[in-house]
Amino acid sequence: MTVTICDVGPRDGLQNQPKTLPPGVRAELVNRLAEAGLRRIEAVSFVNPKLVPQMAGAEEVVERVERRDGVVYAGLALNERGYDRLAAAGLDEVHFAFAATETFNRRNQNASVEESVTAAERIAERAAADGVRATVTIGVAFGCPFEGSVDPGRVAALAERLAPAVDEVVFADTIGVAVPSQVRDVIDRADLGETTVGAHLHNSRNTGYANALAALEAGARVLDASVGGIGGCPFAPRATGNIGTEDLVYLLDGEGIETGIDLEALIGVAEWLEGVLERPLEGYVYRAGTFASLAG
Repeated sequence: MTVTICDVGPRDGLQNQPKTLPPGVRAELVNRLAEAGLRRIEAVSFVNPKLVPQMAGAEEVVERVERRDGVVYAGLALNERGYDRLAAAGLDEVHFAFAATETFNRRNQNASVEESVTAAERIAERAAADGVRATVTIGVAFGCPFEGSVDPGRVAALAERLAPAVDEVVFADTIGVAVPSQVRDVIDRADLGETTVGAHLHNSRNTGYANALAALEAGARVLDASVGGIGGCPFAPRATGNIGTEDLVYLLDGEGIETGIDLEALIGVAEWLEGVLERPLEGYVYRAGTFASLAG
């Protein structure tokens, strides 16, 4: 089995940090991840910098990225204005995200779920015409901080509606409440045809890595992760970091699942980022090291 890991650290990872990094440093993070073997990177977010100041200067970040062949550089766009900026910047892939519950979606995007789905369909149509890959992420797919449990049938229905329009549907455990049986259930329920399935997992309650394996068992072939385990949603109470990219690579390598990522190099990126952010990161493997290095 081969799995694509999308590192969302430069976007989802940094958007919740108390320290705001300048565009040049954010571009360096993207470049370091690509050098470590990441073949898909969520580099920027084209959102209002007044709402998420950590993501200001997206165009400058893209300009400073040293594009590598074989690497897909993606950006988040939550409306058509954001997509206009993404297309003008020349990125390879647009990521559109919305929440499965009305309360969260209103707080996060000031829109109803139906309005967001319609916006996703419009952006996907434009992306297809422009030759840009389109991924849609369904947030709080397993639990919402405001509405509690989320009906898996509702999540599956949203995914099935959008699947024909996009290249990939990602189910997101935005606040890290899912357990493996839930992940398998939601992915199994959704009949997405040939559309690629992905999972975006947070480790708030220490179930993220078990959920990653469950997602793969259910048919997901793309997993989002964040270098050093950094991240969280600024609009979700007590939302902590994503699963760590180097932790996930260590797990998948041990399971014989191919990622194409140099784990030692990735650990070096996390160590560098720890210095940049001036704090210990949430990940484990970058501190503990790989088993082979410890044995040596």
